[in-house]
Amino acid sequence: MSDLTVSPDLLRPAAAAPTAPNRDKIEETAKAFEATFISQMLKPMFEGLSTDGLFGGGQGEATWRSFMLDEMAKSTVKAGGIGLSNTVMAEMLKMQEGRQ
Repeated sequence: MSDLTVSPDLLRPAAAAPTAPNRDKIEETAKAFEATFISQMLKPMFEGLSTDGLFGGGQGEATWRSFMLDEMAKSTVKAGGIGLSNTVMAEMLKMQEGRQ
């Protein structure tokens, strides 16, 4: 008769699923990351635009442009985003499961 061996993985308790508040926090963080990414990707598109002219906002527009880009990015994420937050969230959940 052969000896039976038990894998150490079978002795380890199964990783618990993240709790709802923790999962919500991870989702919030992933969406914030996506918004920051989108904002940084939009920034070069607006750097060369002149703020002078008949309907330009002058120095005030140039000063507050980064805030406008941040809000545009947040609105994009709220409307469904570009799919980056789902990937980031999945990786964060994997990392959390590996830690437990």
